[in-house]
Amino acid sequence: MGMKKFLHVGCGPQNKSGLKGFNSSDWQEIRFDIDPNVNPDIQGTLTDMTLVASESVDAIFSSHNIEHVFPHEVPLALAEFHRVLKPEGFVVITCPDLQTVCEAVVQDKLLEPLYESAGGPISPIDILYGHRGYIQEGNHYMAHKCGFTYSALGGVFLGAGFKEIFGGRRPANFELWLVAFKADTGPEQVQATAALFLP
Repeated sequence: MGMKKFLHVGCGPQNKSGLKGFNSSDWQEIRFDIDPNVNPDIQGTLTDMTLVASESVDAIFSSHNIEHVFPHEVPLALAEFHRVLKPEGFVVITCPDLQTVCEAVVQDKLLEPLYESAGGPISPIDILYGHRGYIQEGNHYMAHKCGFTYSALGGVFLGAGFKEIFGGRRPANFELWLVAFKADTGPEQVQATAALFLP
């Protein structure tokens, strides 16, 4: 068995060293990003992965990217995910949990910091619409154009042809996590994969 390959979608400046499950010698990372300034292996967008061959990767890792496309583009992005994955491949994805964020908004905390990030304090408005600081600096890639609850996220993956999903909400982190499988996978394999790759 050779080394497995995973596509690190929207990698930014990060690499696999901080990614649970992928941070081992078993996985070869292919960094993919829209921004040439982060020196990706492949430059492209969520909706156009033309430079990635069909059925060429064993897995995809996508952290806080899917909210950067418009709702009508989400099926296009997931169709690209589905296309580039090998038949037994899977996606590990995380994005903001709008349900938890909106609970903070209902409490009139739209502009109150919820937590500290590497880019400074994060308020509900940043999670809903994109990090204000980065956008102000001209990085319009950071704007958010859609969002998800857990059921909505799972629904779009199943609608895109993925056969199995597993994941959940992490309210303390205002995040959703999900692993989606291209093929029908038994519950034991689903649980084992989730344990390896989900926080």
